[in-house]
Order: sequence, then structure tokens, then C-alpha cells
Amino acid sequence: MLRTIFTVLFITVFLIVSIPIWGILFILGLFNKRAKDVIGYKIVAWAFGVVAFLAGAKYEAHGLENIPKDKTVLFVGNHQSYFDVVIGYHLCPAVTGFLAKDDIKKVPLLSTWMVINYCLFLTRTDPRQDLKLIIKAQEYIKSGINMFVFPEGTRSKTGDMAEFHEASLKVATKTNSFIVPVCFTNTREVLEAHMPKCKRAKVIVTFLPPIDPNTLEGENKKRPGAYIQSVMKTQLEADAKLI
Repeated sequence: MLRTIFTVLFITVFLIVSIPIWGILFILGLFNKRAKDVIGYKIVAWAFGVVAFLAGAKYEAHGLENIPKDKTVLFVGNHQSYFDVVIGYHLCPAVTGFLAKDDIKKVPLLSTWMVINYCLFLTRTDPRQDLKLIIKAQEYIKSGINMFVFPEGTRSKTGDMAEFHEASLKVATKTNSFIVPVCFTNTREVLEAHMPKCKRAKVIVTFLPPIDPNTLEGENKKRPGAYIQSVMKTQLEADAKLI
């Protein structure tokens, strides 16, 4: 229980203490937008790293060399825990915006940080509004900002992947961007498997080689989400053996 208390306490203190940084970032952005974006992202990435440590997520990151350094990409991850976001955010390069559920907009201060760092909030109930956000994510990609999406649409309650929503992949297919699959293994054991307590758990995060959806053929080209999910499933089965 102490892990949970310390984790919640750190998050609360960080969010409150970091409020003045918003003003500093705003001023910095008037002179150097890129520096503002990178610094703002790295501050939250650092905080999420501390959250993962306090909560007991002992993670191994594999395949970081697969992240392109010369182009923006769409990261695609399986989703079984809040810690997919926490650890994924900590590991992804600056600047990466996340497509998240709009429930997070209700979290005071955290939602402000997410907006600063180009996160978008999907409703999952209003297709027209969500389409606008997908188009906005495409604009971000074109402007040099990576995006991260969980195509299942919500966290798995069993750890098994649900079917990917193909519309989520349009962020890549409409911008001719590469897709980097990200496999999260055992993140449920940090929190969701025994809510509300955080417990120590080994987590594996694997970044797979980039996939160019334009080079896919046949059914894989028509349904890139299904193809990428099958690739990720194979990796998740291999990573599960390392736990």
C-alpha cells in the first residue's frame, strides 16, 4: 500500500509544483517553439519515469534502436494498463503526442500538461468529433510531432488484445508515415490486476522495426491494423516467456 501512497503523493506534488513551468514554457515558445516542445515533453517524461519507479514497474526496454531518428512516426501499442501510457511516454522520443480517452480531460492539471504536449482526447462515442481529432493528429505528424495510439480503443480487462480499429491507422496511411508497433507485456500486474494497490512487477516493452503501410500488399494493405496486430501478437507471446 505504501507504493500506492508514495506514487499518488508524487503525482500530486509534481502537478502542483509544476504549474509555474507552464508560464515559462509559454514565454520560451514565443522565441523557440521547438525548445519549448522538447523541454515540456522531457519534464513529463521524467515525472512518468519516477511514477513507474515508485509504483514498482521494473521494466526492460527492447528495440529502442528501431525508432527512426530522421522522421516522424505513428507508435501503435497494445493497451492493458495505465502504465502503458506512463512507461511509453517515458521511453518515446520528444516530441510524441498521445491519442487518449477524453476521461483524462477531467483530471486537473494533468490534462493541461497533456494539451501542452500535443495529446488529443478521443470520445469513442462521437465519430464526427473523433474524425476531426484524427485529422488533427495527421497535421501534428506532418509538422514533425510523433503520435502514439492504442487502436484497441480501451484497456483490456484480461490482458488479451481486442481487435484494432482500422481508423486509428489512418494517421499513418494518410501522411505516408511509418508505423512503429510497441508491445507492452505484464503492465497489468503493476496496478490493474489488483486495483487500487500498486505492486512490484517485471514489465517488458518492445519497439518493433518500423512498418511502411504503403509497402503492404493485398489484404494487409486493406486492413493494416489487423496485420500489425498479428505481428505484435507474435512478439507479445515471445516476451511473455521472459517474465
